[in-house]
Amino acid sequence: MNRLIPFICTCFLLCSCEKNIDFDLNSAEPVLVVDAQIENGQPPRVALSKSLSYFNEISAQILSSSFVHAAEVTMSNGTRTHQLKEYTVPLGNGYFLYYYGVDSSSLATAFVGEFGKQYNLTIKTDGKTYLAKTTIPLLTKVFDSIWTKTPPPPTDTSRRELWAKATDPPGLGNYVRYYTRKNSDRFLPGLNSVFNDEVVDGTTYSAKVDQGIDRNQPLPTGDDKFFNRGDTIYFKLSNIDKATYTFWNTWEFNQQSIGNPFAQPGKVIGNISNGALGAFCGYASKVGSVIAR
Repeated sequence: MNRLIPFICTCFLLCSCEKNIDFDLNSAEPVLVVDAQIENGQPPRVALSKSLSYFNEISAQILSSSFVHAAEVTMSNGTRTHQLKEYTVPLGNGYFLYYYGVDSSSLATAFVGEFGKQYNLTIKTDGKTYLAKTTIPLLTKVFDSIWTKTPPPPTDTSRRELWAKATDPPGLGNYVRYYTRKNSDRFLPGLNSVFNDEVVDGTTYSAKVDQGIDRNQPLPTGDDKFFNRGDTIYFKLSNIDKATYTFWNTWEFNQQSIGNPFAQPGKVIGNISNGALGAFCGYASKVGSVIAR
């Protein structure tokens, strides 16, 4: 009995300490979101939108209305400075996609991406100016060959997995992002698409390449994670600078942490000034293909 009395008192004490706490979570003001890129042999492309509140419902109409129009967007390669033009792409059902690209009426100042060059981006909208820079590195890290294998049991024997052999140049600081494409589909990045060379520095190595994923769809499971026999598979390996690597590395970490109550909170680190979100990324790319046998 003497032991029970302190226990009961402790229970009353703990219960009396309960307190309801209400958090007043204010909606943040929308900020500019930048998705800008330039790749070797390709013209620049920039998409601008406004951020949405964490508590906003997401719909095609809301996303379509979030695009930023009539911005002044210029890009320089150190020799030429070109003002990009806004274009509209119909998506069907009355919805549209908007982006800024090369102005076909001012081709004298237009350019495409080149290896080993730095590019500067300037965006003026709503009375504010945003700056960013990126580089298209030299094509130093490349894959030597790609091939397919039959996955181990119990996977369906008609499925195939992609393998690549790559060479990393000596010296730390080589960053890459990879994509795969199947038949006439578009290139898609892997679930974990960016890598540094801390482990493979200065070596030649072989590795399995996971199929790229569409993040607007449920993640593939089981046999759907593999290619099919007879598929024409394209593999793109892009050399990137550290800022591009950091952006995608932190973005993918946060994207995969959604819904995980035990995940460590993190911040997506972009390279746009003046408080904007997103990044301006440069890609030095090489593409190869193989038919899955």
